[in-house]
Amino acid sequence: MFPNKACLLAFLLLLRSTIHLTAAIGVSVGVGGGFGVGVGIGNGNGNVGNGNTPSEPPSSKLESAYKALQAWKSAISDDPLKLLDSWVGPNVCSYKGVFCSPPQDDEISSLSTSTATANVVVAGIDLNHANLQGTLVKELSLLVDMSLLHLNSNRFSGTVPDTFKDLVSLEELDLSNNHLSGPFPIVTLYMPSLLYLDLRFNSFSGQLPDELFNRKLDAIFLNNNQFQGEIPQSLGNSPASVINLANNKLSGNIPTSFGLMGNKLKEVLFLNNQLTGCIPEGVGLFDELEVFDVSFNSLMGHLPDTISCLQDIEVLNLGHNKLSGELSDVICSLTSLVNLTVAYNFFSGLSQQCSRLFNIGFDFSGNCIPGRDMQRPQPECSVIPGGTLNCLRIPTPRPLVCASLPRIIFSNNMQSSSHHTPSSSSSYP
Repeated sequence: MFPNKACLLAFLLLLRSTIHLTAAIGVSVGVGGGFGVGVGIGNGNGNVGNGNTPSEPPSSKLESAYKALQAWKSAISDDPLKLLDSWVGPNVCSYKGVFCSPPQDDEISSLSTSTATANVVVAGIDLNHANLQGTLVKELSLLVDMSLLHLNSNRFSGTVPDTFKDLVSLEELDLSNNHLSGPFPIVTLYMPSLLYLDLRFNSFSGQLPDELFNRKLDAIFLNNNQFQGEIPQSLGNSPASVINLANNKLSGNIPTSFGLMGNKLKEVLFLNNQLTGCIPEGVGLFDELEVFDVSFNSLMGHLPDTISCLQDIEVLNLGHNKLSGELSDVICSLTSLVNLTVAYNFFSGLSQQCSRLFNIGFDFSGNCIPGRDMQRPQPECSVIPGGTLNCLRIPTPRPLVCASLPRIIFSNNMQSSSHHTPSSSSSYP
C-alpha cells in the first residue's frame, strides 16, 4: 500500500515545487488545484502559506523536523505495521510517510544545483491507514513548511495542540477516523493557508464556531462527530465547494444566509441531524450543485420553487422529514437527477412528470399520495406536521427565470434583515 502512495505523493510534491518555480521565474502555466485530496497540493498560487515569515536554513529546519518527529514517535504507543521502525537517525526524509521537497523560498537554487537533496524541508506527512495509537504533540508545529498532514484511519486520541497555529504552510489537514475529542479545534481556523479540513469520524462535540465559515476553506468535512447547537448564520460567508455536517446533533433552522454562499458549491450534506424549519429559498442559487442531502431531519413545509434551477443536481435526498404539499415538476423535471428520494414525508400529490418517475425506481414511499402503494396509513395523513408553518417564499415570475434569482433573493434578504433581529431570522411567522 505505502510504496505506490509514496510515489504518488512524491510526484505531487515535486509538481508543487515545479509550479512555484514556474511562478517565480514569471512563466504562465495552466495547472489548477485538482491534485491531492480534495483541494490538491499547489493551487497555482506562488504565495501559499505565509510568505512573510522569516525562514531558517534548510539544514536547521531538518534539525527541527528531527526533533519534532522524534517527540511524536515517543508519543505513539502502538505501531502494528512497524512503520516507525524507519524513524531512526537524523535523515528524516528517509522516514516512511515523510516527504521532502525544496523550500518555497529557495526553489530555484535548489532545483538547479547538484546539491538539491541537501536543500530540502519536510513538505508532507501521509500516515493514512497506519493504525497508529497515540497523541498529537505540540512539537509538530515545528514543521512550518509542511503543506499536507494526512492521518486518517489511525487511533490518535486527545485534542489538537494549540501550537498547530504555527503550521503556516499547511493546506490540507486530514484527521478523520481517529479518536480525537473535545470542542471544535479552533486552532485549525488560524492556519493561514488551510484549504481542506477533514475532522469526520471522531468524537468532537459542542457548537460550531461562527469563524468556521468565515475562512477560505474549500472543503469542510465534520460529519460523524457529536456537534450540537445551531448551524452558524455565518454559513453564508463560506466559499467552500463541499460541506459535510452529516450525522451530528445539530438543531434549529438551516440558516437563511445559506443562499449567499460562494457559487462554486457542489455538495451539501446535512443528513441525520435534528434540523427543523423550512428548506431555504436560496437553495436554487447554486447552479453547479450536484449533491443536496438533508434526509433524516425534521424539516417541514412546502418545497421552494427555486429547486427547479438546480440543473446540475444528481443526488437530491429529502427523505425522512416532515415535508408536505404536492410533488410538482419543480423537482421531477430536473434533467441531471440520478437519485431522487422523498420517502417518508407527508407529500399528498404528484404531477404528471413525477408520476413517470414513480415508475422508474425513484423512492416516493411512505407519503400520503392517494392511489399509490407503500404510502402512510390514512390516520397519519389526517394531520400534516407543520401545517401552520409559514415558510418564507419569494414571489417569483412564472415560469421561473433562474437568472433573476440572485437579485430577487438578495433583495428579500435585505428586507428581512431590516425587519428582524438576528434571533428571529427563522422562517416561522
